[in-house]
Amino acid sequence: MGNCIVPYCDGPKSTNIRFSLPAVCFVWQSAMIILFGVFVRYDKEVDAHWYETKIEENITSDIENDFYFRYPSFQDVHVMIFVGFGFLMTFLKRYGFGAVGFNFLIAAFGLQWALLMQGWFHSLDPTDGYIKIGVENIINADFCVAGCLIAYGAVLGKVSPVQLLVLTLFGVTLFAVDEFIIISLLHARDAGGSMVIHTFGAYYGLAISWVLYRPNLKDSSHLNGSVYHSDLFAIIGTLFLWMFWPSFNSAIADHGDAQHRAAINTYLSLAATVLTTFAISSLYQKHGKLDMVHIQNSTLAGGVAVGTAAEFMLMPYGSLIVGFCCGLISTLGYIYITPYLEKNLKIQDTCGIHNLHAMPGVIGGIVGAITAAAASESVYGAQGLVNTFDFTGSFKNRSPSVQGGYQAAALCVAVCFGIGGGTLVGLILRLPVWGSVADDNCFQDGVYWEVPDEEKPDLPVLEYNNHMATNKNADRNLQCHLEDMGHHAHATGDETPSSPWSFGTMNEEGREAILREISLKQLRWLDWHTSDSEQCSDTFSGASSSCSLVTVEMAKMAPHAPGTLVSILNGCESEMGPWAAMGSAAAAACLNEQNVVSAIIILPHSHLSPLIGDPLPPKALFPPLSGL
Repeated sequence: MGNCIVPYCDGPKSTNIRFSLPAVCFVWQSAMIILFGVFVRYDKEVDAHWYETKIEENITSDIENDFYFRYPSFQDVHVMIFVGFGFLMTFLKRYGFGAVGFNFLIAAFGLQWALLMQGWFHSLDPTDGYIKIGVENIINADFCVAGCLIAYGAVLGKVSPVQLLVLTLFGVTLFAVDEFIIISLLHARDAGGSMVIHTFGAYYGLAISWVLYRPNLKDSSHLNGSVYHSDLFAIIGTLFLWMFWPSFNSAIADHGDAQHRAAINTYLSLAATVLTTFAISSLYQKHGKLDMVHIQNSTLAGGVAVGTAAEFMLMPYGSLIVGFCCGLISTLGYIYITPYLEKNLKIQDTCGIHNLHAMPGVIGGIVGAITAAAASESVYGAQGLVNTFDFTGSFKNRSPSVQGGYQAAALCVAVCFGIGGGTLVGLILRLPVWGSVADDNCFQDGVYWEVPDEEKPDLPVLEYNNHMATNKNADRNLQCHLEDMGHHAHATGDETPSSPWSFGTMNEEGREAILREISLKQLRWLDWHTSDSEQCSDTFSGASSSCSLVTVEMAKMAPHAPGTLVSILNGCESEMGPWAAMGSAAAAACLNEQNVVSAIIILPHSHLSPLIGDPLPPKALFPPLSGL
């Protein structure tokens, strides 16, 4: 299935948001000040008249104020929103500022609008027309924002901050309507938000990602991945989310047994998910190695899936079963479903929200419907059944089996709102007025952030050995050929004009610096040329998968002078590692000349560190060369 959306504009894109972002922020904040002044007031438990309220309602202690029951859970949820979600998305190697910073922007922008939208639907006092807000309102506002942050995960690194604000504006609006239909009209129970938050947010983001499909995103594929330290930051986000998820699912449950039960069910489900995720991740790999992507994300799926049934009598073993199933399905989703969605349905899901939120959210809705339909007085007690499902007022005659049907209907509403709303909002976001980034410039903080200069990486120190011969003309000859390197090499999106590796853009000072470092009286007379990567692949089949991903700048030896091969890989992302790529380069050189006796590889930025202190690779990675 292809993407049937026709591009609005295929021309060059401007990412300058100097005026558009401040304009949106200032206008929006001004509008919030006005609307809050007109519509919003304190709840009775927040108002200074609380003393009189206690007397009127025969409340004997301030401890009965809802603040003392709800605020600890609110603080946990707040940390999840601003720290957990933010750091979970820092896995991209060059998009940490965007992950945490734009997460911060979306949440602060959205929670204000959420207080208004949810207030108009749920907290409007008919006696005076004001929205009365208290601690439960700000928890629900955070829940609303969570749906937009989930959607952000699908388009992470591919949209501008102005687009994100538009996404949040419509996302909060749709969320509030969706929540009103599910909670108020259908009277479904969803304390942990498996349907209202996760299912809606995930399909909302996936639909937007589908509409905003980028056919040339492969041009940024070298940045659509992690490095060691970025994965370490992301797992910190995972741990915050994992620890506080019981608070998330129990924060707005009824006081007493329901809230207690929701926390324990979530606690057990999360624990089971971790073991299952580790097992499947290891089982999938040939040598049993674990994939950090699975550990960062799938370990949280149990918390998502148990959300709807968290306050039900799911039983401890039932919570473990839910966690087990979600760990299995979510991990397999990252392995098989995410690549399928991108290849066949044109859904480019950066964070894999389909596996962490969409599928577990749907499972949670199904578990909630089955558990509700199976409820009985023997399990809950007569009053417990009424309290758990709120069979009061106009719903006092509803039976558990009917409640199960309404729970299933609520799941369908969440999916439809997510897909339908996301498609419409995606069409709006395609308009060429939002400062969107080009396909070949995605996943980079430098597009929208001032990024500090990186430290200049140290070049590997090349120790003399019997594979390297000295040449008194090395410095002079190498200088001549370095002058011409710019005609053959090119800078990649991963490089900056000041980088010592970007020979195509290097200034004279940079050339001289690298000359001083790498000549070292060890290099022979070189005549530079560019080697074809396909030729490289054909020659050295053992590294064919890496050859296709690199641009190799190669040294050609003079026929009468055996010498050293110098390979420069510009911004490569080798699947087989830097040494295998170097072996490929050496093999390609052998097509043209003989007597190549050793190799030096110069890698940009993060690929340099494996070479420090280990200047030459194992001989096994080289094809047979004369002289070795």
